[in-house]
Amino acid sequence: MPTIFTHAALPLAAGFGLGVRTVSPRLRMAGVVAAIVPDLDVLAFGFGIPYAAALGHRGMTHSIAFAMLIALCGVLAVPWLKTSRVMACGFLFFAAVSHALLDSLTNGGLGCALLWPFSSERFFAPWQVIPVSPIGTDFFSSRAIVVLASELKWVWIPCIAVAVLLAGVRRYRDGNPSRSHGVDQAGR
Repeated sequence: MPTIFTHAALPLAAGFGLGVRTVSPRLRMAGVVAAIVPDLDVLAFGFGIPYAAALGHRGMTHSIAFAMLIALCGVLAVPWLKTSRVMACGFLFFAAVSHALLDSLTNGGLGCALLWPFSSERFFAPWQVIPVSPIGTDFFSSRAIVVLASELKWVWIPCIAVAVLLAGVRRYRDGNPSRSHGVDQAGR
């Protein structure tokens, strides 16, 4: 799995790129939580649940169905999130499903049960470019530096580039008088 910091990268980048008028600060933070919460399934190890079980690591909490459940919970929290139902649902789904998609890019584990409950098959992306993050005290080892460097290259730099691009498009659109006042290019 990527580090907890990297799971937060996608909703943070999307929130920044789309801006606060589209993604409220509360929705952005809910997106960070939605992107991290699938890894709560590691608690299953403490209950003796095997890794490969549906309730095991990278099982049901790493599925599209679980991401949809998170998104629907966001719809219930729309007043607190200060957003629309559609934005809450879409943004939180994106954030939650991004977790499994990032995990599928790692080079370890059993893959992610993306299609649970319809299939217990575990999936990896066609290429696994991110080394699995060390857990616990090993997180501060020299191996963690290699993982963080890989995440920087494959996740953070592309996320920052997309966020800056989206922010630039948004600023151009918001600053272009012909777009913001309903005036066409000829000034009519």
